[in-house]
Amino acid sequence: MSGKILLVEDDASIATVIRSALEDEGFAVDRCDSIAARDRLLASGKYDVMLTDVMLADGDGIATIDSVRAACPSMPLIVLSAQNTLDTAVRASDTGAFEYFPKPFDLEDLVRAVAQAAGSGAQRGEEAKVGDGLPLVGRSQAMQAVYRMITRVLRNDLTVLILGESGTGKELVAEAIHQLGHRKSGPFVAVNAAAIPSDLIESELFGHEKGAFTGAIAQAIGKFEQANGGTLFLDEIGDMPMEAQTRLLRALQSGRIRRVGGRQEIGVDVRIVAATNRDLKPMIASGRFREDLFYRLNVVPVQLPPLRDRAEDIEALAKHFLGHAAREGLPERRIDRAAIALLEQQPWRGNVRELRNAIYRLSLMARDEVIDAQTVTAVLGEDSAYPARPDNDDSLRSALEGWIAGTAPAPGTVYHRALAAFERPLFEHALAQTGGNQLRAAKLLGINRNTLRKKLSDLAIQAESFVRIA
Repeated sequence: MSGKILLVEDDASIATVIRSALEDEGFAVDRCDSIAARDRLLASGKYDVMLTDVMLADGDGIATIDSVRAACPSMPLIVLSAQNTLDTAVRASDTGAFEYFPKPFDLEDLVRAVAQAAGSGAQRGEEAKVGDGLPLVGRSQAMQAVYRMITRVLRNDLTVLILGESGTGKELVAEAIHQLGHRKSGPFVAVNAAAIPSDLIESELFGHEKGAFTGAIAQAIGKFEQANGGTLFLDEIGDMPMEAQTRLLRALQSGRIRRVGGRQEIGVDVRIVAATNRDLKPMIASGRFREDLFYRLNVVPVQLPPLRDRAEDIEALAKHFLGHAAREGLPERRIDRAAIALLEQQPWRGNVRELRNAIYRLSLMARDEVIDAQTVTAVLGEDSAYPARPDNDDSLRSALEGWIAGTAPAPGTVYHRALAAFERPLFEHALAQTGGNQLRAAKLLGINRNTLRKKLSDLAIQAESFVRIA
């Protein structure tokens, strides 16, 4: 390989490693540690690729890229940054950067990107502006991969399929793709396929004409038409009935829809982002999901990591949710490191949604301004934020017998202490599964809605804090 590289990096140790790796591959490398030195080198020589850090001693490496573009409009740019947030990834993308690498990065991946950039001499397309209120939080390596995938789809209309467990933030990713992309001036319309009765889902998606079926007393515009010019987010796509899958596939292939009961085809211009917490491949094998629809949706897959695989993000997420809770009228709280360490040990089966609910409850129940480890233990449970949910009667019996034997409770207290240990996670799990919908939670539990309300009141559980965020 050959080519001349400008490395703008103020960390001498990182610069030495990068320089050595690039020179081993045959590149000539000039290195500087400031914006001023960068501009002098660009004025005096020609470079095939520039690598730049963001935070430099004399300014922001991204904010000053306009002068670089003026001097070297065709030079590929690679951004390196320890400020590894979605905002930084999008800012890098906005410069037309060839690639963005959050620190720490894989050195082989960086060298490969430099080689590709040196061979291409091409930049990405027109700039997109950075939106406000970016919804995703986290600086873990797992989230960096998500951010990089998001930046790759902002300037095109490729269909995106977001995969991940319930509560990982799939709708937030869809919103970020819309808000930061070139369709941000258009509508963002979300539809949850699992929440719509199977006999109404086609009407929900495509609309219907007056008299199309019993109860259709007027014409209705479907989600496709509502999203025209913008983004249509199809959540829980794995729960869509087969007949609706067939019509959806036809709409995706043709860009045209027909209202239920209608004869006229209507052209629609929408960007499709779909999401599911299901593994679609076994569903395809069993005939429950169309294989051709899967390939139509799975153009750009984005895999969201479960919270247990990004525990280093829990502190940032907890502080983020405490701020939200305060803005929504709950007491202002801070959380100390010991409490964070306890939260980081939890399995978080409900992922970010479960953490959010736990933080809201801590904000409500804490006695002091600072949430400490003792508060976490008292409010969320002695050993974990949510005691393990038994899978069957035998495991429940074993758990109770072990708990009773281990704690030697006073006579007459076993029943009430067992209820205290198991009722709260039971009701919280039901609310988490139904997005805070009390009627659906009551049906799931097989109890009367009034009974559920009384239990929630007795246990001080706020159903509204379980509203879905993904």
